[in-house]
Amino acid sequence: MATTVRSVKSLIPLLDRVLIQRLKPEAKTASGIFLPESSVKEHNEGRVLAVGPGALNKDGQRVPMGVQTGDRVLIPEYGGSTVKVGEEEYTLFRDSEILAKINE
Repeated sequence: MATTVRSVKSLIPLLDRVLIQRLKPEAKTASGIFLPESSVKEHNEGRVLAVGPGALNKDGQRVPMGVQTGDRVLIPEYGGSTVKVGEEEYTLFRDSEILAKINE
């Protein structure tokens, strides 16, 4: 179930949660052919928009997050909590659910 808010800047993740915007797949091939929307799969790649402060360990100290705002990441195809802002959809994942950070 999607939650609707007015501004993405009003979303501040808690603990070890990360707010991610999925990157839209290319609808055009390398040779210039436009693909129909039904044949374009959703990417498992996204951009980190906001990061929580980190979870607490047994001693009550913060565990540092593995990603930072602006990072490109590889995310699972399913999972996370969907948040809708206007026409855009964003997803909240736990830091441990993020599969990889993409360095380019």
